[in-house]
Amino acid sequence: MNYTILGCGRWGSFIAWYLDKNNHKVTTWGIETDPYVVNFFATRKNNYVELPESVKLTTNLEEAVNENDYIIISISSQNLRSLVSNIRLIDGYKDKYYCLCMKGIEESTGLRLSEVLIEAGIAPDHIATWVGPGHIQDFVRGIPSMMIIDSYSEELAKTLAKDLRSDLIRFYVGHDMIGTEIGAAAKNVMGIAAGMLDGVNMTSLKGALMARGTREIARLIRAVKGNELSAYGLCHLGDYEATLFSPHSHNRMFGELFVKNEYFDKLAEGVQTSYALLKMAEKVNVEMPITQTVADIISHKKDSKTALDHLFMRTNVDEFN
Repeated sequence: MNYTILGCGRWGSFIAWYLDKNNHKVTTWGIETDPYVVNFFATRKNNYVELPESVKLTTNLEEAVNENDYIIISISSQNLRSLVSNIRLIDGYKDKYYCLCMKGIEESTGLRLSEVLIEAGIAPDHIATWVGPGHIQDFVRGIPSMMIIDSYSEELAKTLAKDLRSDLIRFYVGHDMIGTEIGAAAKNVMGIAAGMLDGVNMTSLKGALMARGTREIARLIRAVKGNELSAYGLCHLGDYEATLFSPHSHNRMFGELFVKNEYFDKLAEGVQTSYALLKMAEKVNVEMPITQTVADIISHKKDSKTALDHLFMRTNVDEFN
Protein backbone atom coordinates (compact mmCIF):
# COMPACT_ATOMS: atom_id res chain seq x y z
CA MET A 1 0.00 0.00 0.00
CA ASN A 2 1.15 3.53 -0.82
CA TYR A 3 0.54 6.57 1.37
CA THR A 4 0.27 10.34 1.23
CA ILE A 5 1.21 12.20 4.41
CA LEU A 6 -0.48 15.56 4.90
CA GLY A 7 1.74 17.47 7.30
CA CYS A 8 5.49 17.36 7.68
CA GLY A 9 6.07 18.50 11.24
CA ARG A 10 7.47 16.31 13.98
CA TRP A 11 5.12 13.37 13.52
CA GLY A 12 4.41 13.84 9.83
CA SER A 13 8.11 13.76 8.96
CA PHE A 14 8.63 10.69 11.14
CA ILE A 15 5.73 8.84 9.50
CA ALA A 16 7.19 9.54 6.06
CA TRP A 17 10.59 8.28 7.26
CA TYR A 18 9.02 5.21 8.88
CA LEU A 19 6.89 4.22 5.89
CA ASP A 20 9.71 4.70 3.42
CA LYS A 21 12.00 2.62 5.65
CA ASN A 22 9.40 -0.14 5.44
CA ASN A 23 9.30 -0.06 1.63
CA HIS A 24 6.13 1.94 1.07
CA LYS A 25 5.80 4.53 -1.66
CA VAL A 26 5.38 7.85 0.19
CA THR A 27 4.32 11.36 -0.79
CA THR A 28 4.60 14.16 1.78
CA TRP A 29 2.74 17.47 1.58
CA GLY A 30 3.40 20.76 3.35
CA ILE A 31 2.26 24.38 3.05
CA GLU A 32 4.48 26.26 0.62
CA THR A 33 4.32 29.55 2.58
CA ASP A 34 5.50 27.99 5.84
CA PRO A 35 9.20 28.83 6.44
CA TYR A 36 9.67 25.48 8.20
CA VAL A 37 8.32 23.60 5.16
CA VAL A 38 10.52 25.60 2.79
CA ASN A 39 13.63 24.70 4.77
CA PHE A 40 12.59 21.08 5.35
CA PHE A 41 11.85 20.46 1.68
CA ALA A 42 15.13 22.11 0.66
CA THR A 43 17.28 20.09 3.06
CA ARG A 44 15.05 17.00 3.54
CA LYS A 45 15.90 17.00 7.24
CA ASN A 46 14.82 18.46 10.55
CA ASN A 47 15.78 17.86 14.17
CA TYR A 48 14.40 14.33 14.05
CA VAL A 49 14.79 12.64 10.66
CA GLU A 50 16.30 12.95 7.19
CA LEU A 51 14.12 11.86 4.28
CA PRO A 52 15.70 10.01 1.36
CA GLU A 53 15.09 10.99 -2.27
CA SER A 54 12.58 8.13 -2.55
CA VAL A 55 10.06 10.21 -0.56
CA LYS A 56 8.18 12.56 -2.90
CA LEU A 57 7.73 16.10 -1.54
CA THR A 58 5.02 18.47 -2.77
CA THR A 59 3.26 21.68 -1.77
CA ASN A 60 0.37 20.94 -4.14
CA LEU A 61 -2.50 19.56 -2.06
CA GLU A 62 -4.49 18.26 -5.02
CA GLU A 63 -1.46 16.42 -6.33
CA ALA A 64 -0.78 14.93 -2.90
CA VAL A 65 -4.35 13.71 -2.37
CA ASN A 66 -4.61 12.27 -5.86
CA GLU A 67 -1.26 10.48 -5.61
CA ASN A 68 -2.42 7.65 -3.32
CA ASP A 69 -5.58 6.07 -1.96
CA TYR A 70 -4.47 6.14 1.69
CA ILE A 71 -4.07 9.58 3.26
CA ILE A 72 -2.45 10.01 6.68
CA ILE A 73 -3.11 13.40 8.28
CA SER A 74 -0.68 14.66 10.92
CA ILE A 75 -1.15 18.35 11.68
CA SER A 76 -2.30 20.48 14.62
CA SER A 77 -5.79 19.29 15.56
CA GLN A 78 -7.18 22.84 15.59
CA ASN A 79 -6.17 23.26 11.93
CA LEU A 80 -7.91 20.12 10.69
CA ARG A 81 -11.15 21.85 9.67
CA SER A 82 -9.24 24.35 7.52
CA LEU A 83 -7.33 21.57 5.78
CA VAL A 84 -10.48 19.53 5.19
CA SER A 85 -12.22 22.54 3.66
CA ASN A 86 -9.50 22.55 0.99
CA ILE A 87 -9.56 18.77 0.53
CA ARG A 88 -13.29 19.01 -0.22
CA LEU A 89 -12.47 21.01 -3.36
CA ILE A 90 -10.60 18.03 -4.84
CA ASP A 91 -12.54 15.66 -7.10
CA GLY A 92 -12.71 12.15 -5.71
CA TYR A 93 -11.73 13.06 -2.15
CA LYS A 94 -14.56 10.94 -0.77
CA ASP A 95 -13.07 7.81 -2.37
CA LYS A 96 -9.86 8.05 -0.34
CA TYR A 97 -9.16 6.45 3.04
CA TYR A 98 -8.07 8.79 5.82
CA CYS A 99 -6.01 7.93 8.89
CA LEU A 100 -5.68 10.62 11.56
CA CYS A 101 -2.30 10.43 13.28
CA MET A 102 -3.03 13.31 15.63
CA LYS A 103 -4.57 13.85 19.06
CA GLY A 104 -7.07 16.51 20.00
CA ILE A 105 -10.66 17.70 20.23
CA GLU A 106 -11.84 20.67 18.17
CA GLU A 107 -12.11 23.49 20.69
CA SER A 108 -14.72 25.58 18.88
CA THR A 109 -17.21 22.73 18.43
CA GLY A 110 -16.20 20.01 20.88
CA LEU A 111 -16.13 17.52 18.00
CA ARG A 112 -13.79 14.58 17.83
CA LEU A 113 -11.45 14.81 14.84
CA SER A 114 -13.11 11.97 12.94
CA GLU A 115 -16.40 13.86 13.29
CA VAL A 116 -14.84 16.82 11.49
CA LEU A 117 -14.10 14.51 8.53
CA ILE A 118 -17.60 13.06 8.64
CA GLU A 119 -19.09 16.58 8.56
CA ALA A 120 -17.10 17.09 5.35
CA GLY A 121 -18.89 14.17 3.70
CA ILE A 122 -16.28 11.46 4.22
CA ALA A 123 -17.88 8.12 5.05
CA PRO A 124 -17.14 6.78 8.54
CA ASP A 125 -15.87 3.48 7.11
CA HIS A 126 -13.19 5.47 5.26
CA ILE A 127 -11.81 6.95 8.51
CA ALA A 128 -9.24 5.54 10.95
CA THR A 129 -7.05 6.90 13.73
CA TRP A 130 -3.47 6.00 14.67
CA VAL A 131 -2.50 6.85 18.27
CA GLY A 132 -0.58 5.49 21.22
CA PRO A 133 2.75 5.81 23.01
CA GLY A 134 6.04 6.58 21.37
CA HIS A 135 8.60 9.32 20.89
CA ILE A 136 10.32 9.96 17.59
CA GLN A 137 13.64 10.36 19.41
CA ASP A 138 13.30 6.75 20.58
CA PHE A 139 11.94 5.31 17.34
CA VAL A 140 14.83 6.61 15.26
CA ARG A 141 17.22 4.94 17.73
CA GLY A 142 15.48 1.63 17.10
CA ILE A 143 13.57 1.48 20.40
CA PRO A 144 10.20 -0.22 19.67
CA SER A 145 6.73 0.57 20.96
CA MET A 146 3.11 -0.53 20.61
CA MET A 147 0.37 1.66 19.16
CA ILE A 148 -3.27 1.34 18.15
CA ILE A 149 -5.24 1.67 14.93
CA ASP A 150 -8.96 2.23 15.39
CA SER A 151 -11.68 2.82 12.84
CA TYR A 152 -15.43 2.80 12.32
CA SER A 153 -14.61 -0.07 9.94
CA GLU A 154 -13.01 -3.15 11.48
CA GLU A 155 -11.80 -4.15 8.03
CA LEU A 156 -9.98 -0.84 7.53
CA ALA A 157 -8.44 -0.98 11.02
CA LYS A 158 -7.14 -4.50 10.43
CA THR A 159 -5.85 -3.63 6.96
CA LEU A 160 -3.88 -0.64 8.23
CA ALA A 161 -2.60 -2.42 11.34
CA LYS A 162 -1.26 -5.28 9.22
CA ASP A 163 0.24 -3.06 6.53
CA LEU A 164 1.85 -0.51 8.88
CA ARG A 165 3.36 -2.87 11.44
CA SER A 166 7.09 -3.52 11.61
CA ASP A 167 9.76 -4.57 14.09
CA LEU A 168 9.65 -0.97 15.35
CA ILE A 169 5.91 -0.60 15.92
CA ARG A 170 3.42 -3.34 16.76
CA PHE A 171 -0.17 -2.28 16.20
CA TYR A 172 -3.25 -3.34 18.12
CA VAL A 173 -6.71 -3.01 16.58
CA GLY A 174 -9.25 -0.89 18.44
CA HIS A 175 -13.03 -1.17 18.41
CA ASP A 176 -14.10 2.12 19.99
CA MET A 177 -13.47 5.30 18.01
CA ILE A 178 -15.19 7.41 20.67
CA GLY A 179 -12.99 6.15 23.49
CA THR A 180 -9.82 5.99 21.42
CA GLU A 181 -10.09 9.57 20.19
CA ILE A 182 -11.10 11.05 23.54
CA GLY A 183 -8.51 9.01 25.44
CA ALA A 184 -5.69 9.99 23.09
CA ALA A 185 -6.61 13.67 23.22
CA ALA A 186 -7.07 13.71 26.98
CA LYS A 187 -3.67 12.22 27.78
CA ASN A 188 -2.17 15.51 26.59
CA VAL A 189 -4.14 17.32 29.30
CA MET A 190 -2.80 14.90 31.89
CA GLY A 191 0.66 15.56 30.49
CA ILE A 192 0.25 19.26 31.22
CA ALA A 193 -0.95 18.41 34.74
CA ALA A 194 2.15 16.25 35.26
CA GLY A 195 4.39 19.09 34.14
CA MET A 196 2.66 21.45 36.52
CA LEU A 197 3.32 19.02 39.38
CA ASP A 198 6.99 18.94 38.34
CA GLY A 199 7.07 22.71 38.24
CA VAL A 200 5.77 23.14 41.80
CA ASN A 201 7.88 20.27 43.19
CA MET A 202 4.93 17.91 43.69
CA THR A 203 6.27 15.18 41.37
CA SER A 204 5.45 12.43 43.86
CA LEU A 205 1.77 12.99 43.10
CA LYS A 206 2.14 11.69 39.54
CA GLY A 207 1.08 8.22 40.70
CA ALA A 208 -2.18 9.66 41.98
CA LEU A 209 -2.53 11.64 38.76
CA MET A 210 -2.17 8.47 36.70
CA ALA A 211 -4.89 6.68 38.67
CA ARG A 212 -7.36 9.54 39.07
CA GLY A 213 -6.74 11.03 35.63
CA THR A 214 -7.52 7.74 33.93
CA ARG A 215 -10.69 7.33 35.98
CA GLU A 216 -11.78 10.88 35.12
CA ILE A 217 -11.44 10.22 31.41
CA ALA A 218 -13.10 6.81 31.68
CA ARG A 219 -16.19 8.44 33.20
CA LEU A 220 -16.39 10.91 30.32
CA ILE A 221 -15.96 8.22 27.67
CA ARG A 222 -18.76 6.18 29.25
CA ALA A 223 -21.05 9.22 29.42
CA VAL A 224 -20.69 9.92 25.69
CA LYS A 225 -21.45 6.27 24.83
CA GLY A 226 -17.91 5.00 24.36
CA ASN A 227 -16.27 2.04 26.09
CA GLU A 228 -14.74 3.31 29.33
CA LEU A 229 -12.14 0.51 29.19
CA SER A 230 -10.50 2.41 26.32
CA ALA A 231 -9.13 4.85 28.90
CA TYR A 232 -7.07 2.00 30.35
CA GLY A 233 -5.63 1.00 26.97
CA LEU A 234 -2.84 2.23 24.71
CA CYS A 235 -4.70 5.35 23.62
CA HIS A 236 -4.64 6.85 27.13
CA LEU A 237 -3.12 5.09 30.15
CA GLY A 238 -0.68 3.24 27.90
CA ASP A 239 0.62 6.60 26.69
CA TYR A 240 1.20 8.06 30.17
CA GLU A 241 4.87 7.11 30.50
CA ALA A 242 5.66 8.92 27.26
CA THR A 243 3.65 11.96 28.33
CA LEU A 244 3.83 12.31 32.12
CA PHE A 245 7.49 11.47 32.62
CA SER A 246 9.44 11.93 29.40
CA PRO A 247 11.64 14.98 28.74
CA HIS A 248 10.50 14.68 25.10
CA SER A 249 6.85 15.39 25.93
CA HIS A 250 5.75 18.83 24.71
CA ASN A 251 2.70 18.87 26.97
CA ARG A 252 4.62 17.94 30.11
CA MET A 253 7.27 20.55 29.35
CA PHE A 254 4.63 23.18 28.65
CA GLY A 255 3.01 22.53 32.04
CA GLU A 256 6.30 22.73 33.91
CA LEU A 257 7.41 25.95 32.25
CA PHE A 258 3.96 27.53 32.51
CA VAL A 259 3.83 27.32 36.31
CA LYS A 260 7.39 28.68 36.39
CA ASN A 261 6.26 31.64 34.24
CA GLU A 262 8.61 30.55 31.46
CA TYR A 263 7.77 30.48 27.74
CA PHE A 264 7.42 27.26 25.71
CA ASP A 265 7.63 27.77 21.95
CA LYS A 266 6.37 24.39 20.70
CA LEU A 267 2.88 22.99 20.16
CA ALA A 268 1.10 21.68 23.27
CA GLU A 269 -2.20 20.22 22.06
CA GLY A 270 -3.46 19.74 25.63
CA VAL A 271 -4.16 23.44 26.07
CA GLN A 272 -7.09 23.65 23.63
CA THR A 273 -8.09 20.08 24.46
CA SER A 274 -8.66 20.95 28.12
CA TYR A 275 -11.24 23.56 27.14
CA ALA A 276 -12.88 21.24 24.61
CA LEU A 277 -13.14 18.37 27.09
CA LEU A 278 -14.86 20.61 29.62
CA LYS A 279 -17.45 21.62 27.03
CA MET A 280 -18.05 17.97 26.26
CA ALA A 281 -18.28 17.07 29.95
CA GLU A 282 -20.75 19.86 30.66
CA LYS A 283 -23.16 18.47 28.06
CA VAL A 284 -23.23 15.06 29.77
CA ASN A 285 -22.94 16.34 33.36
CA VAL A 286 -19.57 14.72 34.16
CA GLU A 287 -17.27 16.27 36.75
CA MET A 288 -13.63 16.57 35.62
CA PRO A 289 -11.63 18.13 38.46
CA ILE A 290 -8.14 17.53 37.03
CA THR A 291 -9.03 18.85 33.59
CA GLN A 292 -10.81 21.82 35.18
CA THR A 293 -7.75 22.61 37.29
CA VAL A 294 -5.46 22.55 34.26
CA ALA A 295 -7.80 24.85 32.34
CA ASP A 296 -8.16 27.24 35.28
CA ILE A 297 -4.40 27.54 35.69
CA ILE A 298 -3.78 28.10 31.98
CA SER A 299 -6.51 30.74 31.74
CA HIS A 300 -5.08 32.43 34.87
CA LYS A 301 -8.30 31.97 36.81
CA LYS A 302 -6.33 30.35 39.62
CA ASP A 303 -2.79 30.38 40.98
CA SER A 304 -1.07 27.12 40.06
CA LYS A 305 0.01 26.04 43.54
CA THR A 306 -3.35 27.00 45.06
CA ALA A 307 -5.29 25.18 42.36
CA LEU A 308 -3.20 22.01 42.60
CA ASP A 309 -3.46 22.03 46.39
CA HIS A 310 -7.24 22.39 46.09
CA LEU A 311 -7.44 19.11 44.16
CA PHE A 312 -6.41 17.32 47.35
CA MET A 313 -8.83 19.19 49.60
CA ARG A 314 -11.93 17.93 47.81
CA THR A 315 -14.64 15.94 49.59
CA ASN A 316 -13.88 12.23 49.91
CA VAL A 317 -15.50 10.08 47.23
CA ASP A 318 -15.54 6.37 46.37
CA GLU A 319 -12.50 5.56 44.27
CA PHE A 320 -14.26 3.91 41.34
CA ASN A 321 -17.38 6.05 41.07
